[in-house]
Amino acid sequence: MSSPQSMVVSMRLPVESGRRLKRMAGRHGWTPSDASARLVEEGLRRSEFAFIDFRDSPVGRQAFLQGSTLAVWEVLLLLRANTSATVVARHLQWPEAKVRAAIHYAEAFPEEIDAALAENDAVGFSALKRMLPQAEEFVVPARRSKR
Repeated sequence: MSSPQSMVVSMRLPVESGRRLKRMAGRHGWTPSDASARLVEEGLRRSEFAFIDFRDSPVGRQAFLQGSTLAVWEVLLLLRANTSATVVARHLQWPEAKVRAAIHYAEAFPEEIDAALAENDAVGFSALKRMLPQAEEFVVPARRSKR
């Protein structure tokens, strides 16, 4: 979420908020300044995009759809396979507006979403199985045509 240009903005926080900010920064290996900039950016994105939230994940902080366990890039992965927001919404049992929110966020921040999709594409099933020995490949049987 960093940008090549920046602006210095000073802010005053309550002491406890400052402590919490420092703890969060420490957990992520950030400076308190980096953590506060990230949190402000995430807050701005939350206010600009419906249904978007940010959470820590094993690969860092990511944009997620509120009320779900799916990151925005995962919804886009479903859209790749189904090509229709209506079909994906029906599959997830979500209102279509929630799927469209993921699409709008991805359009606004394509580098972020493309990087997550590329990382996902780089991990094949054999690599996944090494990390998760219990993993089993799920193959969808071919549909028979109705007669």
